[in-house]
Amino acid sequence: MWDINLAYREKLQATYDRLYEKKQILQQSRPLPGIALQKIKEALSIEWTYNTNSIEGNTLSLRETQLVLQEGITIKGKSLREHFEAKNHETALNQLYKMVENKQALNAKSILELHSYVLRSIEDDYAGRLRNAGVRIAGANFIPPNAQKVSSLLDELVEFMAQNPLQLNNVELATVFHHKLVWIHPFFNGNGRTVRLAMNLKLMQEGFPPAIILTNDRKKYYEALNQANKGNYYKLSLLMAQALERSLNIYLNALPSSDDDYREISSLVKEESLPYGQEYISLLARQGKIDAYKEGRNWLTTKKAIEDYMANRQRKR
Repeated sequence: MWDINLAYREKLQATYDRLYEKKQILQQSRPLPGIALQKIKEALSIEWTYNTNSIEGNTLSLRETQLVLQEGITIKGKSLREHFEAKNHETALNQLYKMVENKQALNAKSILELHSYVLRSIEDDYAGRLRNAGVRIAGANFIPPNAQKVSSLLDELVEFMAQNPLQLNNVELATVFHHKLVWIHPFFNGNGRTVRLAMNLKLMQEGFPPAIILTNDRKKYYEALNQANKGNYYKLSLLMAQALERSLNIYLNALPSSDDDYREISSLVKEESLPYGQEYISLLARQGKIDAYKEGRNWLTTKKAIEDYMANRQRKR
């Protein structure tokens, strides 16, 4: 079960260092302004619900998700199930925040509890219960383990998280947990949403904001999971780090002392005298080599991030 190639770590070390530096700045700045914190939490909760459900095939748009959650509006032409998926995920998120606040352990019980909220009123017979039969996943390059092994594999994963025998940092540990729980595929339905909730329980307990996988990265996400099935964690680790950096930047930009000017790369190249073109800077962003994050399909970065990259290259020479 623990076939994990750690060769990727050197490629991502600078990214991990940056994430931990930003987390430290965020922690030193607490408490954040109350109104700003509440606005960010509300916006991220809607984004999180929209993106995680959209990855699984829910057709509610971001705006429609907001209307369902904040206004209680029923969207014409959308199924009752899609409405339940939005409301259920919001309820699961509220429970997740309580788990973090109460320092509830990441274990089989908490994972089952989150799953029970995800499938409530949709598949009540299976909500919060491990599967008792085999399943197959369309498009995946593996077959999930026999149902009789699910309970023991889940316990083994929880123990791995607690012991951390490979001495992974918390972002790496959450990434491995994410993949292994997908691989175990403990439920008949609702696995993806539950995995992304439980993974964030780990991150948020360690002082990070939630890492939200964007629906625009759905294809990249599934390809990364398939690579991880072969023991190669680079693509999944990079995607997770980028999702986490996006949330960190959102929080940091809300600080009164923040002077970071994140702009779309195309705009930055036009307005600033930079030695690199848009295509190259975009490549650096996609590879996690500069401080950047994604909004929709567009990458945002700062002039300082590019200057820091240039200075680092000069030092290495």
